[in-house]
Amino acid sequence: MNKILMVFALTLFFNCNSSAQKKSNEKTEIYKVMKTEAEWKTQLTAIEFNVLRKAGTERAFTSPFNKNNEAGIYICKGCDTPLFKSEHKYDSRSGWPSFDREVEDNVAFSTDYDLGYARTEEHCATCGGHLGHVFNDGPKNTTGKRHCINGVSLKFIENK
Repeated sequence: MNKILMVFALTLFFNCNSSAQKKSNEKTEIYKVMKTEAEWKTQLTAIEFNVLRKAGTERAFTSPFNKNNEAGIYICKGCDTPLFKSEHKYDSRSGWPSFDREVEDNVAFSTDYDLGYARTEEHCATCGGHLGHVFNDGPKNTTGKRHCINGVSLKFIENK
């Protein structure tokens, strides 16, 4: 009887732990700018690397870009691709720099379930760097979108 129970338990364990249920974190996407992890680590600070390459999040209200009201363009910290224009930036009071739209074709989107529910993740279309997430609670008088972006993933170039 013990052998039957053992076989049943092992069969149940292996059937419930099938490879179809295992999530793969490996991204196989090809980008125009591709670097090794070591190359990214020499270019980026620890927090920049964590956000851009490991999809981390900076602490809320820590980015100096929250209060930046200068005219210019926000570019990717990893590859200098233009991502957001200052004219589309607004104060969402979320703690992260927010924009109501991206520079078309320079930001790519995917779905992540890291918090147990679907969110639309944004990343640089040129290097794949994680930027943040987009939500449907933005300004109703424009796009209705809130691109909630990690400031450490950006550089700002002021208009001259």
